[in-house]
Amino acid sequence: MKQLAFALLAGLLLLGCHKLTPEEAALAAAKTAAKGYYDHLLAGRYEQFLQGRAGTDSLPDSYREQLITGYRQFMAQQTSAHGGISSLRVNDSAYIDSTLHLIQVFLLLQFADSVEEEIVVPMVEDNGRWLMK
Repeated sequence: MKQLAFALLAGLLLLGCHKLTPEEAALAAAKTAAKGYYDHLLAGRYEQFLQGRAGTDSLPDSYREQLITGYRQFMAQQTSAHGGISSLRVNDSAYIDSTLHLIQVFLLLQFADSVEEEIVVPMVEDNGRWLMK
C-alpha cells in the first residue's frame, strides 16, 4: 500500500514539474476562456457572454441590446427544439491557426433530448485575454 501511494505521489510530482510550452499554455487558456463564456450563455448571463466577444467594448447600446436579445432567442429556440442544453464540455482537439492568428476551440453541447453537437469557437488573444472572434 505504501508503495502504491509513493508511486502515485512520484507520478503527480513529475506531472507537476512538466512546464507547458507557450503553445500548450495558449491552447489551455483559450479552451478555459471559451468554456467559461459558453457557461455564461447557458446560465442566462448574456451580458457576460457578450463581454467575451472581441470588439464589443465600443458597441452602441442599441446593437448591444439586439445581440443580447438574439442570445435569449437562441436559448429559447434550443429549449423548444431539444429541451435545452444540459451540459457543455471542451473537446481536446483544439488547434492553433497561425495564418489567422487564432485558436479554434471545439465545444460539445449535450442537449436534454440526447442530441450532441460540436461547435467551433474561434478565439483571439487581446492584451493577454482570450476572446471569441
